[in-house]
Amino acid sequence: MHYQNSLLELIGNTPLVRLKRVAAGLPATVLAKVEYLNPGGSVKDRIAVRMVEAAEADGRLRPGGTIIEPTSGNTGVGLAIVAQEKGYRCLFTCPDKVAADKIRVLRAYGATVVICPATVPVDDPRSYRSVAARLERETQGAVLLDQYSHPENPRSHYLGTGPELWRQTDGRITHFVAGIGTGGTISGAGAYLKKVSHGRVRIIGADPEGSIYSDPEGPVRPYLLEGVGQPQLPRSYDPTVPDEIIRVSDHEAITMTRRLAREEALLTGGSCGMAAVAALRVAERLTPDDLVVVLLPDSGRGYLAKIFDDQWVARLGLFDDPADTGPRLRELLPLSVERPRAIVLQPEVSLLRAATLLDHYPGGTHIVVTAGAPPLRLAEVVGLVAAHTLRDALTDPRRSAIDPISSVATVRPHVGAGQSASAAACHLDAHDAAVVIERGFVCGVVTGDELDDLTRADTARTSRETALETT
Repeated sequence: MHYQNSLLELIGNTPLVRLKRVAAGLPATVLAKVEYLNPGGSVKDRIAVRMVEAAEADGRLRPGGTIIEPTSGNTGVGLAIVAQEKGYRCLFTCPDKVAADKIRVLRAYGATVVICPATVPVDDPRSYRSVAARLERETQGAVLLDQYSHPENPRSHYLGTGPELWRQTDGRITHFVAGIGTGGTISGAGAYLKKVSHGRVRIIGADPEGSIYSDPEGPVRPYLLEGVGQPQLPRSYDPTVPDEIIRVSDHEAITMTRRLAREEALLTGGSCGMAAVAALRVAERLTPDDLVVVLLPDSGRGYLAKIFDDQWVARLGLFDDPADTGPRLRELLPLSVERPRAIVLQPEVSLLRAATLLDHYPGGTHIVVTAGAPPLRLAEVVGLVAAHTLRDALTDPRRSAIDPISSVATVRPHVGAGQSASAAACHLDAHDAAVVIERGFVCGVVTGDELDDLTRADTARTSRETALETT
């Protein structure tokens, strides 16, 4: 008989699979290292074992203790599997942008999960990393492993992932591509490959737009992808390892993630799509003698209600649903990401100043309140303020004309620029307006009355066309 005594014995030695359809026509061979075939469904299983064993070895983690970790889900699953094997409790903090499916997976393994706001700075006491540190102080027998600074994070890839890649490719690998999150994978595996190849292997990182890795001097902005990018450089990342870092948009990454499932039968997470986009860009400029390996870190099981849900991606302007046959909002309204169809104001602008600006904006019905600047991400929008709400506030004796506009802003629904008026109207519920999104960016505001008018016009057009066809 052949069997394992524990799931932990199955971690690592994940296979390489050639990307055939999405890489068709490219000169270089592109192989994917499928890390979701680890028992916990991601590359993070590798670091989970080594971090726990290190905490045991130095006496910080004792029998019956509690493992605490800030995680976007995958590291938590790996730690939960290790904890179940060794008899520890798990307490995880997750940013609120993490897919609900991933939170359910963590809880299914018996972990306690605390949800924290994703858009606050790292040092804010409400951030998921700050909350994890506080919980360690408050919980007896608890250990915060902290993948962002733990030396076993990159070491696990130097000792495991890197040697596997070299062995599996018989030393023929010329380019290694990986997304950068904590930085452990690219730092550890990349350092090994550079050493064993005497510098011949090129190491390329993939990074979401808005992250610091690909633009250290630029502003940190929110993005839709989970588990990749950072607002600041973690200690687990070695910036001397990557030879190049490629920036990838949410739209490119999510589109490629869906293609991997439908064209390669690889059901992966959004960071895998991001890495694949970067790998294909690299392969475009190479030769048939080159071999590109891209690491796909996790499974798509935690993204079924997001990336693989047609409505979710359509409402973010990332996908035009072919079943939605009416004229799309971008064809009917003057929408623009660079100059959104709305007044955009900072949260601290006074009510009086906002009213003055609104009076000088022809046809202005709503103000978008945000601390950001175009191109705006949806997560940067504090809320909308309708013209009538602003007027009411200025006549309210309980308010002052110098109160900030943010004090009367409310969250509204969002719809995609690629949706029809009738499809968009379904998301308004009782709200009077919605933010319109194109490829993840704010491009305007549409009111319920406008959607009603556009829907009636489309219905009338369809009726005329039907009548003509029957005559």
